[in-house]
Amino acid sequence: MTSRPAGRGDLFDPRCATRRVLDRIGTKWTSMLVKVLAEAEPGEVRFAELQRRIPGISHKMLSVTLHNVVRDGLVARRVEPTVPPQVHYGLTDLGRSLEVPLAALRDWAETNVAAIDKANAAADS
Repeated sequence: MTSRPAGRGDLFDPRCATRRVLDRIGTKWTSMLVKVLAEAEPGEVRFAELQRRIPGISHKMLSVTLHNVVRDGLVARRVEPTVPPQVHYGLTDLGRSLEVPLAALRDWAETNVAAIDKANAAADS
């Protein structure tokens, strides 16, 4: 048995909370949402603008993704008491800390997509 630093989970344990976090931040929608909000820094972005800037995301999926990242403390939600209410979203410090690793993962995917497509084509033939 290997020792782990205090507070760290065991990714290979099905009950590990790290798996839940990776499931949440590993989605394409979360990655795109964090990117859009990071580009808006230090400002905020409203729901409709997020939907415009993330092509292909449905209203429901954006709602679910926003609910999850707000709940996880990655994104702050601010409501202006107007009629109708105006809701603004911005990254928290925790969310900003996620942008660098997600940017590295997006860069890796863009750099290697051709090689992966080639491997897929070879496997399919």
